[in-house]
Amino acid sequence: MRGRALRRAVWAVVSLLVTAGTVSAHQIQASRFAAPIPLGYLYAGAGVTVLVTAAASARLVSDPTADERTHAVLGRRATRALVAGVQLLAVAGFAVVLYRGFVGRQIRAANVATLVTWVLAVHGLALVAALVGSPWRVLAPWNALYDWLCRLEGRAVALRERDVAWLGGWPALAGFLLLVGVLENLTVVPESPSKTAALLAAYTLWMLAGLLVVGPTWREHADPVGVFLALLGRVAPIAVHRRDSRLGATLRAPWAACARPVASLGRVAFVVATVYTISFDGFTSTPQFQALLVGAHGLLGISYTATEIALYLAGFTGFLAAFALTAVLVDRLGGGHDVVATARRIAPSVLPIVVVYEVAHYSTAVVTSAARVAELALAGIGLDVAFAPLAWLSVPTYWGFEVVIIVVGHVVAVVAAHYATLRRYDDRTRAWRAHGPLVALMVAYTVLSLWIVSRPVVS
Repeated sequence: MRGRALRRAVWAVVSLLVTAGTVSAHQIQASRFAAPIPLGYLYAGAGVTVLVTAAASARLVSDPTADERTHAVLGRRATRALVAGVQLLAVAGFAVVLYRGFVGRQIRAANVATLVTWVLAVHGLALVAALVGSPWRVLAPWNALYDWLCRLEGRAVALRERDVAWLGGWPALAGFLLLVGVLENLTVVPESPSKTAALLAAYTLWMLAGLLVVGPTWREHADPVGVFLALLGRVAPIAVHRRDSRLGATLRAPWAACARPVASLGRVAFVVATVYTISFDGFTSTPQFQALLVGAHGLLGISYTATEIALYLAGFTGFLAAFALTAVLVDRLGGGHDVVATARRIAPSVLPIVVVYEVAHYSTAVVTSAARVAELALAGIGLDVAFAPLAWLSVPTYWGFEVVIIVVGHVVAVVAAHYATLRRYDDRTRAWRAHGPLVALMVAYTVLSLWIVSRPVVS
């Protein structure tokens, strides 16, 4: 009953925000429109919503795993057949993507290599992971190749099999910053099918080499897309998983797994990198960023691309510092004496924010790219078909959706943060005190994200 009352209170407050300057929705056609109320009221309303949720969650909730339910879906044979079929299709699809990237038309919108790699394989699967858990373990082609080799050998294949936990996930973080933060958002690589295909080939060799040298643990520490999707999978209300060669599904609240700690500081930094990188990508489309870029370019005296990279890394450092300060305050107010353990515990509570940023920022791109891939596939068999799946969607409607989904995500994050602090300190009073700095951070995230989506788009 308490959980139901909390959900009703949250939705009642959030619904008021939709009835909220000049704004834009940069994921559809660049356009501007007048919002129903001044943006300052919108920011204040969103911040109040997060604060009210924080106060309510401290009094109305206690155990995030109480309502988890696990169900068997498929038996061993059916699961093995399904996994084998999906892996075969994934490897075949990967081969097609590589081939078309190298020999197909070198135009981003006319080549499946760029459409699949930069939109569907990362952001499309991110949306899937947020709903049912990460499918990357089965879909990644190098995992399939490695699994097939292990079956042939009848054992795990590794030249020097060892646990590489000492890596702490830092290689995956570096890969995410390079692939998504820099190459995807700040360079022309995504515009080039051949460069994209070359990058895919290098990625595959990197992963296969690591698997063959140290074994399966390489995936957990060196695969940036795999780690990214696994983190988003924590938010999934239906977590599909394989256990004992059987396929199962766990029904749970979206904050349940976000109260569990991550394994290392490298993973903490990865969580911060995800929320920051998506925010930065949206910020680059605003006039304010363009003004900042021009000023920094003149000050640094380097190319515009190098200046953008410098700004991206500087901003990431700032986000890391803000999160580190939050972890210190949480630990002190909670009466703890281990900031690292506190940071590992509270970091996953940010993941619902990452998910809603993904939805708000990339969902329309995923839909239109999927439609374009379908058009190219049909054109390959002689059918000239054009899809316009979002022709009905207006800018005001989509902007309202962005506002609602962003606020809801922050509300879920606040609830997850309360669970995290309660588990960390095992005392409601200390957890309530420790919750304060996290709430302040999430209010700041809320206002920042809404400010970004309300800025005019630079075309």
